[in-house]
Amino acid sequence: MPAIAVYNLKGGVGKTTISVNLAWNSAVRSRRRTLLWDLDPQGAATHLIGVPGDGREGSGTAASLLRDGRDPAAMIRASTTDGLDLLGADASLRSIDRIFFDLGKKRRLAKLIDRLRRTYDRIVIDCPPGLTETAEQVMRAADLMIVPVIPSALSVRAFDEVISYMSAKKGRQAPVLPVYSMVDKRRTQHRAMLADHPRWPVIPMASVVERMATIRKPVGAFAPSAPATLAFEKLWRGIERRLAQDPARSA
Repeated sequence: MPAIAVYNLKGGVGKTTISVNLAWNSAVRSRRRTLLWDLDPQGAATHLIGVPGDGREGSGTAASLLRDGRDPAAMIRASTTDGLDLLGADASLRSIDRIFFDLGKKRRLAKLIDRLRRTYDRIVIDCPPGLTETAEQVMRAADLMIVPVIPSALSVRAFDEVISYMSAKKGRQAPVLPVYSMVDKRRTQHRAMLADHPRWPVIPMASVVERMATIRKPVGAFAPSAPATLAFEKLWRGIERRLAQDPARSA
């Protein structure tokens, strides 16, 4: 069952917002049993998804799951959306790169994902930023990598660095789907960059997205007809179509 990672070298590009809304669309629009796995020590996805309490209760820390290879079931919590569960983040993930480095096991993340595939139809992973050991684990383990790109020179440069980095690595690498995020079509630069890649999906800049932090719900749950909601749904439908082209990833 496909694992979809949302990743970028840079922070602040809409990565968590996309992760949460894709997971919600998977559970609600596609009726898939979905897990949102928050690997970012900031825990923003854990907060936004609206888990009763703080989403961090359970046996052990988020880092202990990776370090010890334990069964993740004890740490998974149901969200307020039917069919959508959360494997939450906590501050222990600040040491995630050191854990992977010390283990020296290049497939630890992939093995955990394989275990989760037994229960879930779709796994959406909100990744921490940076070209790190964690990023390498994700690149090997995911079935698809969504890379948010703000229509700016620095953000596009960061995306190019990610592609170059992946191209230089040996072995399997997840296919990449770039997505323009935080788009304001009133800006000349944004319109020009969208014209450079007209087939990239587009997520608009919107105040309704900012409200997620207060309401603690994906935008589709409280603003079903908003343009941003429709953009996330369109993006998800495109991902499902792409996965369907590879039966091994779409089962």
